[in-house]
Amino acid sequence: MSQTRYTKDHEYVRVEGEIATVGITDYAQSQLGDVVFVELPESGLTLSKGAQAAVVESVKAASEVYAPVSGEVVEVNPELEGAPATVNEDPTGKGWFMRLRIKDAKELDDLMDEAAYEAFLKTLG
Repeated sequence: MSQTRYTKDHEYVRVEGEIATVGITDYAQSQLGDVVFVELPESGLTLSKGAQAAVVESVKAASEVYAPVSGEVVEVNPELEGAPATVNEDPTGKGWFMRLRIKDAKELDDLMDEAAYEAFLKTLG
């Protein structure tokens, strides 16, 4: 069974066992506008929680994507290089950015569950 957690920077992390799938939320992609380029990390790279993990560029701006948890990049989404708009079309499905092997599952406790994230979005006005 997977669980999904969220950051205040609008990244999501979907956890299945020791692997976390990371991407940006629907709210984040809607704020960015049309995504035109995604720069992903190299497989094998070890990321610390809060470190820059990727860059997403849209017609409006470029934004960093931060690692919601520490871990090793075990896979990046090969579809995004040729079809970055997938992030707009299906951000929490086919538009995922990377998969990490989680280093410390306790870091997930600092992230919001879906109800807390929805409440957080309401505070953004």
